[in-house]
Amino acid sequence: MCIMCEHHRNEAMQIRGRTLTARSNNAKGFFYALGGTLLVSTNYITAKYALKGINPETFSFMWTSAASIYAFLIVLLTGKYGELSIPRNSTLSIATLGLSTGAGMILAWSGLSMLDASFASFLWRFSPVLIIVLSSIVLGERLRMIEVVPITAMVLGGAITTVGRWHVVGTGVVLTLTGCVAVAIQMLVVKVNVNRIHPNILVFFRVSLAAVVIGFWSLITGKLDFDVGISYVLVTLLGAFFGPCASFLLTFRSYRYWDLSRSSILLTGQPLLVIPMAYLAFGKLPTGFELLGGSIILGGAFCLVWLHRSRIWQ
Repeated sequence: MCIMCEHHRNEAMQIRGRTLTARSNNAKGFFYALGGTLLVSTNYITAKYALKGINPETFSFMWTSAASIYAFLIVLLTGKYGELSIPRNSTLSIATLGLSTGAGMILAWSGLSMLDASFASFLWRFSPVLIIVLSSIVLGERLRMIEVVPITAMVLGGAITTVGRWHVVGTGVVLTLTGCVAVAIQMLVVKVNVNRIHPNILVFFRVSLAAVVIGFWSLITGKLDFDVGISYVLVTLLGAFFGPCASFLLTFRSYRYWDLSRSSILLTGQPLLVIPMAYLAFGKLPTGFELLGGSIILGGAFCLVWLHRSRIWQ
């Protein structure tokens, strides 16, 4: 009888241990994803300001080059330099990460240079939607048919934002949405590799390879122009640390504890952070169809959060 009691006691302790571990992992996933979202939200302010004085190609090159230096120093300081030699079977994935990041940067900043920061942040809500869809298709993470409803609403909201203004914002909208596709591909690649390649290493390769891609493209197109004001350079260097470096150090860590779709859900509320920051920095708020369509996009995004509510802490 005592032996049976001891067995049940050990079994209960094991179950409790697994439960505590799961809760701990969920908490880590949440706070890493939240921290990444807070830091990446600064992109809309620092990048928008810098793009007033730097063309998108030159800005993208400076942005990723600075971020790659920051990321390399962090790799050295954290003692991860011995892991810079990536597994051979991950070479293609890392190359895809660098290429999609480079293309995404050029598209994103070209779009942002044509749009208000707050408006762009509304459009970027399609990025987590695409990530959720891709994670369902490629990784087998759950996507229910009911989730098509808020996604459709977001597409409708996106269309409303351009009513009567397509000739003004159309190119910026197309560039931004194409950039969303590139970002979704990046996050999928990272999720597949994050358990065998340290997040610090992934961040370094993401921005350093992107800098090579952007530099090559800019040389071919003749768009590199470093004759820019010092204030734009300083803001670029500051933003490059918070945005493409520090934010992704946290975001990629969240992928070790959470599903890709679950981490992406937190990005849906980003406009609530960007709008007040944009107002403080530029004194502008979205109005008219921008506000109406953006509100619909945000509503659809929050609806997705509600549909996934049971997954956030399970």
